[in-house]
Amino acid sequence: MNVRRLIPTTAVAGAVVLGLTALSACSTSDAADGGNGDKLKVTASFYPMQFLAERIGGEHVAVTSLTKPGVEPHDLELTPRQIGSISESDYVLYLKGIQPAVDDAIQQSGVKNTVDAATLTTLENHGAEVSGHDHGHEGEEEHADEHGHEGEEAHEEHSEGDGHNHGEEGGADPHIWLDPVKYAEVAKGVGKSLEKADPDHAADYKKNTEALVGELDKLNTAYETGLKNTATKTFITTHSAFGYLAERYGLTQQGIAGIDPEAEPTPARIQELHTIAEKEKATTVFFETLASDRTAKTLAKDTGLKTGVLDPLEGITKKSQGADYIEVMESNLAALQKALGAK
Repeated sequence: MNVRRLIPTTAVAGAVVLGLTALSACSTSDAADGGNGDKLKVTASFYPMQFLAERIGGEHVAVTSLTKPGVEPHDLELTPRQIGSISESDYVLYLKGIQPAVDDAIQQSGVKNTVDAATLTTLENHGAEVSGHDHGHEGEEEHADEHGHEGEEAHEEHSEGDGHNHGEEGGADPHIWLDPVKYAEVAKGVGKSLEKADPDHAADYKKNTEALVGELDKLNTAYETGLKNTATKTFITTHSAFGYLAERYGLTQQGIAGIDPEAEPTPARIQELHTIAEKEKATTVFFETLASDRTAKTLAKDTGLKTGVLDPLEGITKKSQGADYIEVMESNLAALQKALGAK
């Protein structure tokens, strides 16, 4: 575990106290009262949550993201002002296990309408290497409904500790948004929670949710079709964020050094990846938009592979290959098709 990614909880707790002392009791008021005119004041932890809140909430919400564009979410440190803004929110949407500082601040904020996206689908364990099995749609919702609470309990258990486990032993992989099917499950849950938080606009939230789920279904179909026939099923990445995506579409993710996108791989791991690349006919080492490409380029040079961008969509910047989640996921599909030799 990279120590620099861990934010001291004592500092957060102190800041929470400072933030809360300056606040009125508005955080406990009914969500429908809103904190920005007649709009619901929504705080999202980072981009994938912000996208859901904006698309589903539409004109009825004012969304603030705690993670600014270009900031690596795992490195986020909250200011007392940000912690205060969480407590002033009508509705908070976050993903437990990605940002320890956010998890701690939200836990102490006292906001009534707080939604952890990880409880809206089932989480799994993924290591640096993930072999995929193509599930398709069949039984997906039934599975989610049947095991929803079980998954939530498991996630609570796994999230203790560093808060960002990425499929380490005993840890649940939090990167659910990179699987359009799981992301659609989360979207449905967010829609229902917004309907309850702001019943006056429930019909609009329902309509917006259905529209977004329809887009995600189309995205899933595009991935299924586009990755069905490929020369290889293996891709190499600096950031082991694509476990759910690999599993969904029958691919195998090979992470260079596991959880830290900027970690230096060991000589043994480089040799192992060289062997895997030759055996599985892998062509490309992927790096991400928000992290250095140094490790990917070093490995590519050592193994004779190409480099490319596969965006884990933790934030949108000018460098992103698209303006929003859907567009960047489409760019990711094109990158995967090229690297895997789609036919």
